[in-house]
Amino acid sequence: MTAGDASPHATLPGRSCPLHYRYAPEVFRADAPPQLQSLDVLYVVGGLYGNELALERVLELFERERGRKRLVFNGDFHWFDADPEVFARVQATVLAHEALRGNVETEMASEDGMDDAGCGCAYPEWVGQGVVERSNRILRRLRHAAVPPQRAELAALPMWLRADVGPLRLGLVHGDATSLAGWGFAQEHLRDEPHREQVAQWLDRAGVDAFACTHTCLPVFQAVRGTHGGEPRWVLNNGATGMPNFHGDRAGLLTRVALAPFQGGERRFGLLAAGGSVHVDAIGVDFDADAWLDRFCHHWPLGSDAHLSYFERIAQGPAYDRRDALRDVG
Repeated sequence: MTAGDASPHATLPGRSCPLHYRYAPEVFRADAPPQLQSLDVLYVVGGLYGNELALERVLELFERERGRKRLVFNGDFHWFDADPEVFARVQATVLAHEALRGNVETEMASEDGMDDAGCGCAYPEWVGQGVVERSNRILRRLRHAAVPPQRAELAALPMWLRADVGPLRLGLVHGDATSLAGWGFAQEHLRDEPHREQVAQWLDRAGVDAFACTHTCLPVFQAVRGTHGGEPRWVLNNGATGMPNFHGDRAGLLTRVALAPFQGGERRFGLLAAGGSVHVDAIGVDFDADAWLDRFCHHWPLGSDAHLSYFERIAQGPAYDRRDALRDVG
């Protein structure tokens, strides 16, 4: 059972975590595929949520990078893109790069429609039931934007990947080390020392130095104790690329892992890993926030499910401070 499954509502649609979402941490002991080995630059883009303006900005940032580079979308690249034309453009652009399926794509891929998982978010108990029910309805509407070949493309995507940037071994996931929709890498859970001990065990079993993730919507780069007193390992959660992540900052975030430091003012926070040889940064995705808000409200007007759940965050950011996003071992 992953963090977030302990809610008394854990069997309800939108809160349950299906068995087919699960995997063992040991899967990450596999070698990275050839295209994700010996990288100079890796971008991990999670929670795009169908924001085309954010997607355009990600591609602009990535184009500036040099060396052997790869861009990985690690799930929930669809969500607000309920217009079929927007959905098709987002999917075509994303699938030109490496991609994982998040819970949104997994539930979209189902030929039979939504099952007991609802939206597949596996929401923990601190998320209100109204949010859960609205997310289930958003997913139902989103399903009308896709055609069978697009669903087949989503179904074929993996749930996890491995990548190597210099000496740093990374597990790339949507949720956590055991589930596509796990909340074990949520900033709320990572405040708890016993839970960080569980994460350290996952890292030991996985044989990686860091997990790059998203899903839980708020960013955190959390240090986790090293094995036998070694240097810390990391959970690298970018929060969301397609929505604001901090109060008063309307940019999205992506995780950049690279051998050379980032050149530009978009860097929000970061760290050095692998003995100081690898730069790990949260990079701001500074799209036109007012234009995106207009597009969002056009497709999800006042009173709609997405507007009720997300308008305030899109307009001004969540009640979360950048200073809380980079955390030591504790």
